[in-house]
Amino acid sequence: MFELPTIECNGAPRDLGRAQGEQWRDLVQRFVDQRFRALAAYLAERGQAERLAEFEKVGRACLEIAERFDPEGTEEHFGIAEAAGVDAVRLYAAANMTDVRDVLVLPAPADEEGCTSVLVPPEKSRDGIVIAGQTWDLNPDDLDFVVAVHRIPSSGPETWSITCAGALSLMGMNADGVAVGTTNIKTRASRPGVGYLTILHRAIRARARAEATEVVRRAPRAAAHTYWIADAVSGVELECDPDGVFERGLEQDPIVQTNHCQAFPLQQREGEAVTESSRKRLARAGAWLARGNVDFDAVRALFADRSDGVESINRYPEDAQGTTTNACLVCVPARRELFACRGPSDRGEWRRLTFSTPSRAPHG
Repeated sequence: MFELPTIECNGAPRDLGRAQGEQWRDLVQRFVDQRFRALAAYLAERGQAERLAEFEKVGRACLEIAERFDPEGTEEHFGIAEAAGVDAVRLYAAANMTDVRDVLVLPAPADEEGCTSVLVPPEKSRDGIVIAGQTWDLNPDDLDFVVAVHRIPSSGPETWSITCAGALSLMGMNADGVAVGTTNIKTRASRPGVGYLTILHRAIRARARAEATEVVRRAPRAAAHTYWIADAVSGVELECDPDGVFERGLEQDPIVQTNHCQAFPLQQREGEAVTESSRKRLARAGAWLARGNVDFDAVRALFADRSDGVESINRYPEDAQGTTTNACLVCVPARRELFACRGPSDRGEWRRLTFSTPSRAPHG
């Protein structure tokens, strides 16, 4: 079983970053090197090997925008880079690789990704409460770098986030029960802007769902993503690219998202055909959750589903599809329960991640 490494860090933003960089110095260095090797191979396959230096230029532009958008989060990023002995621009570009890459070159095929996210309303859950979660699927080599970061900041809510060593928040929840996550989509509107991890890292520090939602709305986004936000009362999914935001509020039916656009205006800008995997995962998860009586065990089982073979929600490295399930997350905000595993749902050791401080904010 894959184990999930964890760290607890305390203090001001720079201190939070330094703690991560010090503990995972070697891991962060290897993560940056791995991401740049993957990008070099990607560019070479497309006859654009000479554009690797441009990737760093775009990364620098995105980091400068991120620093204005979220100074505290970017200060943590600088702390990580400083303590890990890596260049801050290279680390930002590597961590936000899909965004920076999509600004630079045509997007990669969507079957090289495989995230599936779910928002379950009280009407469909066993205990009448909101449940949220997702699989995070990307490069198989990223599996070696998945970690859980427990932040107890000197200002703001305590948080748990699942991410890669050296990167800011990818998915997680704070002590006030505000949970966040993402799936990747692609449109032809990418441009230098804030990387998606910066957006999520700012959103996870929000005191309420409405505040986190506004973070996503107002962000000068670099590329297309979906963002889900949930609390004890409800949830929302925001389907975004740099030119637009389209929202779906959680009502009586679950919200499921994979890796293709569902909002019509974004479909018009989508740069590629929808893959069979994305369609099948969307249909499979939707049908599964529609039965109701959903709880943590049901979502964990859904994330382990292999009914569609290599195109399933649960994706293995040996599928040779260019992607694997690198981590899974399930949140129950009303109970401040957070469960996560590294790797596929049926191969990772699931852990309950607990908070040390009480909730200090209203929901909504």
